[in-house]
Amino acid sequence: MPLTDMAVALQQGGGGAGGILLSIVYLALVVAYIAGTWKAFVKADQPGWAAIIPIYNTYIMLKIGDNAWWWLLVFFVPIVNLYALYRMFAGVSRAFGQGLGFALGLWFLGFVFWPLLGFGDYSYQGPSA
Repeated sequence: MPLTDMAVALQQGGGGAGGILLSIVYLALVVAYIAGTWKAFVKADQPGWAAIIPIYNTYIMLKIGDNAWWWLLVFFVPIVNLYALYRMFAGVSRAFGQGLGFALGLWFLGFVFWPLLGFGDYSYQGPSA
């Protein structure tokens, strides 16, 4: 296939191999995120399956970080929900003996930091750590 024909095929949505590869990479990142979260929940003496249940997994993260349940309601308030997210991830990070940098990693690069937390040598130290 000449280069111009390939460019036309890609513009018309004919780039199937690239789309499949991108889908596989995305699926691998999602699986890593879920597996890491599952293992981290188990380390914190919480049910691992909670990692795959929407909203309940947020409640468990709040619980691990020693935050009250009503912080779930704050997630529905625009702008203020950003502070609630920070508080949730900072609490989880502290509960595993880590600091602000790790909390930001859990928030923004969760597909890397949750597997590190779940499969790494980090141990749950409790909510007051």
